[in-house]
Amino acid sequence: MDDQNKNLILATALSFLVILVWFVLFPPPEPSTPTEDATIAATEGSVATAPSAADATTAGPVEAEAEEAAEAPRIDIDTPRLTGSVSLKGGRIDDLSLKDYRVSIEPNSPIEKVLYPLGSESAYYALYGWAPGSGVSSDDVPGANTNWTLEKGTNLTVDTPITLAWQSPNGLTFRREISVDENYMFSVTQSVTNNSDSSASMAPYGILARHGTGEDADLPGLKGFFILHEGVVGMTDGTLAEISYSNVRDFDIDPNEGVQAEVFQVQENGWIGFTDHYWMTTLIPEPGSKFKAAAKYDDRRKIYQTETVLPTLTVAAGETAAVSTRLFAGAKEWETIRNYERTGIEGYIDSIDWGWFFFLTKPIFWLLHEINKLIGNMGWSIVGLTLIIKAILFPLAYKSYVSMAKMKELQPQMEALKEAAGDDRQKMQQGMMELYKKEKVNPAAGCLPILLQIPIFFSLYKVIFVTIELRQAPWFGPFQDLSMPDPTSIMNGFGWLPWGGPAPESIMALIFIGILPLLLGISMWLQQKLNPAPTDPTQQMIFAWMPWVFMFMLGSFASGLVVYWIANNTITFTQQYLIMRSQGYKPDVFGNIKSSFKKSPKPDQK
Repeated sequence: MDDQNKNLILATALSFLVILVWFVLFPPPEPSTPTEDATIAATEGSVATAPSAADATTAGPVEAEAEEAAEAPRIDIDTPRLTGSVSLKGGRIDDLSLKDYRVSIEPNSPIEKVLYPLGSESAYYALYGWAPGSGVSSDDVPGANTNWTLEKGTNLTVDTPITLAWQSPNGLTFRREISVDENYMFSVTQSVTNNSDSSASMAPYGILARHGTGEDADLPGLKGFFILHEGVVGMTDGTLAEISYSNVRDFDIDPNEGVQAEVFQVQENGWIGFTDHYWMTTLIPEPGSKFKAAAKYDDRRKIYQTETVLPTLTVAAGETAAVSTRLFAGAKEWETIRNYERTGIEGYIDSIDWGWFFFLTKPIFWLLHEINKLIGNMGWSIVGLTLIIKAILFPLAYKSYVSMAKMKELQPQMEALKEAAGDDRQKMQQGMMELYKKEKVNPAAGCLPILLQIPIFFSLYKVIFVTIELRQAPWFGPFQDLSMPDPTSIMNGFGWLPWGGPAPESIMALIFIGILPLLLGISMWLQQKLNPAPTDPTQQMIFAWMPWVFMFMLGSFASGLVVYWIANNTITFTQQYLIMRSQGYKPDVFGNIKSSFKKSPKPDQK
């Protein structure tokens, strides 16, 4: 076996191994099932907060509380991108849906819901209040079950904020002004006016509570993919924290908190919340603020919680104190998140899970995003991205293909060396090394483009799987969601017949693959035909099977990734063909194709 074939076998085997391991560790996603609201017979009470805010909430299963929450008056939320309501019971922001996103690509599919009120399956809501300090009892501060009144406004819109008010028994007047921008950011200003005869101390807090249904809570959007972080996400003075739901359940009991908890002391900048595949909620104190952030799990009531507790304020008699924070609840859109980061939310773009290859995934997505802004079609944008990547890597590819072309020219001399060396392998190796040095040929150069493609492939897989811009992104015809596998199959005439193919998670989908994986296999097969088939029967068999093995392996991957691979193969074929011809070697593509259909000897035949 000559060195060129050895390197080619090595590169191909390495690529095959990496894809195989990736396929096993990170199987393609199953289609998400919409979670419908459902009233449950018994509902857990609000989650306990930090000890300083413990009296602000109730504990224990209380069915009556869920019924009261369902019957409480509500204030509608209506913006260009959001719809929902705020409950006057506790002043919870607990009902929120996204107008721009639907559960599936079907036209009549319901819009995506982000927050769910108490009494719904997997309740999920934002709650604000004040933790009592010295001289203040729990009855003097608003909490989870406070019945607020609407003091100002009618509906919460971009142009019309609302103000809630509550009077404590001992002369403290609390107000909560809630406003919302044109995207997904709420601003919450909590104020207290002390009408009593003495000073009052208390600490403002914000809570995101998420009710599970058991030890392994199956919350909306929690799919358990290793490639994707879902759970607690936060930034504390420049340090990103990502804690999975399973790790939150493994927290030790914090003696100060009374539940399983991990506490972070933030000195200047930070935020904390929950992230799902495409949606996120985060509590964001004003930049420059000190606060305590915490992630908690109440095992008895199966409730996850993140919270921010700001420093205690002392309000003198007759004075008013106020504090403002922000709440994000919506889609993790690149442009939207990046614009919020520019307003001073440190590291907010990292709420999108860029993974270990963030130094590649970020620029790759940015480039894809910018191309899509020009083209307006994500499928063609992926093709454009491939062209740019291949152009950037062209100098390396050129050296590689030139080296491969020279290796072809050296074949007669290499054969002569083999005959002269006979069984003396050391003599043959020395002769070949001298020949390579004399002709300035690097036999390993052919592996370089393949090795460079591996991290790029992984990064693009991450981008397509994680970013919402690829979710339900159409290309043309039957390809209406590039984040999902190819929907075509021989079972639906490759998209020409008016019914779907096999379910992506079924065994049938692995057998009856779509047109894109088929084109992928063909493109790999044609790329092989730039060179004659290896004379060694074993090598010949491996090369013959390789395109079709890859075709079936990648058949259930996101169709956007397969589009990239097809474009990459096509461009590589063109580059290699033209460079080989420029070096005096003329690939006999049609001759190699014709010879591949001839009967080959079995590997054990001499």
